[in-house]
Amino acid sequence: MADQQATPGLTVFFPAYNDAGTIASMVVAAVLAASRLTPDVEILVINDGSRDRTPAILDELARVYPQVRVIHHPTNRGYGGALRSGFAHASKDWIFYTDGDAQYDPWEMGVLWAAMGPGIDMVNGYKISRSDPLHRIVIGRLYHHMVKRLFGLKVRDVDCDFRLMRRTIFDRVTLTKDSGVICLEMMKKIQDAGFTIAESPVHHFHRAYGKSQFFNLRRIARTAADVLKLWWALVVRRSAQPPPAPARSGG
Repeated sequence: MADQQATPGLTVFFPAYNDAGTIASMVVAAVLAASRLTPDVEILVINDGSRDRTPAILDELARVYPQVRVIHHPTNRGYGGALRSGFAHASKDWIFYTDGDAQYDPWEMGVLWAAMGPGIDMVNGYKISRSDPLHRIVIGRLYHHMVKRLFGLKVRDVDCDFRLMRRTIFDRVTLTKDSGVICLEMMKKIQDAGFTIAESPVHHFHRAYGKSQFFNLRRIARTAADVLKLWWALVVRRSAQPPPAPARSGG
């Protein structure tokens, strides 16, 4: 009982949009992987207005696995809206999230779990190599280097959606974006607040089902506009910036 009380709780959550081909295997893998790390686990899935069989699959998973809880958005709120909903509904000490499209392996959350410890507020994954078509790799690298320079970010991979963080971060960091630039907003605000970030390498896999919601000309143009607005707010005007995080003495 003493060990169980000493082990922090873990919320694992997935934003899911039209992920019927992958979300079941991701959730089952997360149940098994997280249960090896701590007995205090919840698996949370944010169904962001999916129009395929994702809602029915998630409801069945919640019926079979008591650890699984599903939040259904009646309409699509965007990637940022799904992430903000996940962070708001998470109830455990630590939050791990990754996408429901199976481009990351939930079993590797143990790599991030092993890297946490006293004084660490967040463990950010970074891709060992990117398993995407060439055009996406090129666009991704250009975006990565541009935003690191614009926003003064120190992490190796801004857009690796494989992260473990203390829930208390969100007592002081407020996220506002509904688009994919929420990852940039999150990393900038967490870094500027003085939270301590560790990093761990993780594998990235080829998309086996569905297609990316981000890589088309209209979405790229919209993302570029969102990035510039965010840069103006967080770098030029330095708005919505929380005070530095207090020094941490224990785990």
